[in-house]
Amino acid sequence: MHETSDDALVRQVLDGDPRAFTRLVDRHAPACLRLATRMLQSREDAEDAVQEALLRAYRALPAYDARQQFRAWLFAILVNRCRTTALIRGRRLRLTGFGLDEAPEVGVAPDVGGAELRDDLARALAALEPGQREAFLLKHVEQLSYDEMAAVTGLGVSALKMRVKRACERLQDLLAEVSDARAR
Repeated sequence: MHETSDDALVRQVLDGDPRAFTRLVDRHAPACLRLATRMLQSREDAEDAVQEALLRAYRALPAYDARQQFRAWLFAILVNRCRTTALIRGRRLRLTGFGLDEAPEVGVAPDVGGAELRDDLARALAALEPGQREAFLLKHVEQLSYDEMAAVTGLGVSALKMRVKRACERLQDLLAEVSDARAR
């Protein structure tokens, strides 16, 4: 069966078919929720941010430029919403005080170290500076290209590459600390 492209669905919405937007939401909402949950580290805040981002996207569809990938355009709206939510809530994400039950879900295969590794990765991600965490998630979890990331964040490609590099280095350091602590 042929899957309708995002651009075709956008055209259908603009032509008056609200079901087409439901298909876009069904297609992209899971990735949006995953990204928002990891950025905000609160499922409730993430759900609110995703809902607001989808509403804003719907209202802004007439301004959507089909030369840009729809997913990157939607992520840009979502990332801005998450940034605003974090500022409003005054959230400073820290490693300390981050309980096991509150750790955001991290996509790690079950056979690659199990729950302990997922928890360690979640804590390490939480300890990253927000800009580094955002860049890391967009690149390595959502698998956006650097050009797509630039469209999402408004930053230059070289700045994003540096953020991802620093995030990876910091994650390695944090995970090494955890490993060393367990070895003692």
